[in-house]
Amino acid sequence: MTLAEAVAALEAKFKILSRNEFRGEITLTVEREAILEVAQTAKELGFDTLSDVSSVDNFGDEPRFEMVYELYSLTDNHYLRLKTPVSEDDLEVQSVTSVWRTADWHEREVYDMMGIRFAGHPDLRRILMWDGYPYFPLRKDFPLAGRPSEV
Repeated sequence: MTLAEAVAALEAKFKILSRNEFRGEITLTVEREAILEVAQTAKELGFDTLSDVSSVDNFGDEPRFEMVYELYSLTDNHYLRLKTPVSEDDLEVQSVTSVWRTADWHEREVYDMMGIRFAGHPDLRRILMWDGYPYFPLRKDFPLAGRPSEV
């Protein structure tokens, strides 16, 4: 299956908030509530590898955060990027660990560094910071010198 065919299949089945193409890479932004189903369909379309899960802090904008999923098809040798917006008022996204097991550690890192929770995650706990650490160091509003009460 070509990348164009896979993208057309996703666009036919789901509401796509935006589609960006740059240097042969395609990024689809989908609704937050649909990310798990979109991920399952993408895997059925041949995107058998989840190479990365990350997040973006668009501090000052709403929705403040974006989840980013980098997919790869080993069979067809092409990439697809999925994004979904996440509001600061509701920092939860469906886990995609049921689709790709490798999402486990990626989602834990996003949770630890940005504070975005993953519903349905099998073991959502901090992976880099210690338990009970009250902050999320990769958020843009985190002061480099630490919180004033800690200085």
